[in-house]
Amino acid sequence: MALGLLTTLAIVAFTAAACADNASDTPGAQGKNFAVQPFSVHVQPGESHPPYNTMPATSGWHSGAVARWGIYEDTRIPDEVLVHNLEHGGIGIHFDCDGGCPGLIGELAEIAGRYDKVVMSPYPDMDSRIALTAWTFLDAFDEFDEERVRAFIEAHISSPTAPEGSLPP
Repeated sequence: MALGLLTTLAIVAFTAAACADNASDTPGAQGKNFAVQPFSVHVQPGESHPPYNTMPATSGWHSGAVARWGIYEDTRIPDEVLVHNLEHGGIGIHFDCDGGCPGLIGELAEIAGRYDKVVMSPYPDMDSRIALTAWTFLDAFDEFDEERVRAFIEAHISSPTAPEGSLPP
C-alpha cells in the first residue's frame, strides 16, 4: 500500500510539473513571463534608470503619462510610457520593419482595432519583427500569426496580475 501511495504521489508530482512547464512556455497563449521590475517611482521618458529586463519593456520604471490607446504606424512610444499602459492591463503590439512593411502593419492594425486597451507602435532594433507585450509577459516572433496575436491579447488584456489592470488609465 505504501509503495502504491508513493507511486501515485510521484505520478501526480510529475504531471503537475509537466503542466506547469507547458503553461509558462506555450507560444501564443501567454508568451514568456519575466520577473517584475520596480515600478513605484515615476520617471520621465529618457530619464536615467536601470535597464529593463526585456525589449520592449514589460514592467519597471514608467512615466506618469500613458499613451492614448490605438494604432501608431509611424511613432515609437517610449518604453517608460508603454509600461504605464501595461500597468493598467493594456497590451503592446510592436513591429520592426526596416524599409517598411505595409502588409504586416495592416494585419496587426486590423487585430489591434478590435480591442480597447491596445497600443500598436513601431519598435526599431528588436530581435524579432513582431513583439507582443503585457505586464511581465513578452511573445516575440517573425512571421505574422493572427491566432497567436489574438490568443496573447485575450490571455492578458485587463489582467488581474497587472497592478492596475482593472483601472482605466
